[in-house]
Amino acid sequence: MTKITGFKANAYPLKKRNRRPIMKNKRTEIIIPKDRAIFWLDKNGRWHNAHGEFEHKKIIAYFHSSIKRDENGYYLSQRRQNVHEKVYFHYEDTALFAVDLIKDDVVTLILNTGKQIRLMPRNLFLRGDDLYMRMGKETIKFTERGLMKISDLLEYDNTLYFIKINNRKYKIRQS
Repeated sequence: MTKITGFKANAYPLKKRNRRPIMKNKRTEIIIPKDRAIFWLDKNGRWHNAHGEFEHKKIIAYFHSSIKRDENGYYLSQRRQNVHEKVYFHYEDTALFAVDLIKDDVVTLILNTGKQIRLMPRNLFLRGDDLYMRMGKETIKFTERGLMKISDLLEYDNTLYFIKINNRKYKIRQS
């Protein structure tokens, strides 16, 4: 009789009937495409569904904090037990918004996702009346609150806009 070493008999519990191993911690991924999503993000960073704009602050914060991106686009991500759910959603302009900022030695943007990133003045641009910042492949739009927070750093001269940080002036380009 051959002795098997390094094998734990109880490492793979067997079902009583058919004696196949029970797979523990097997993850199931559920993917909902954009065309089946029942909610969307408007151009101002507000969540909506068929009944209108979301009102419950905790749900809004949860949705924003769940935003992720992969090669297929932006989605909300949720893990429950052994299920990972991804819901790709429609958005009117962009999925990322600068909702607040911290002014220290460097200016830090606080995004709707809760992530904090450094303001890159050379990456700012205007599209119509809206201020944006490029961060690699991401486009971040300033909300009304974000604009109010950064307004004391902005300057207007004739037809040009600038941002002044640490006594340095950067032109904000038009897109």
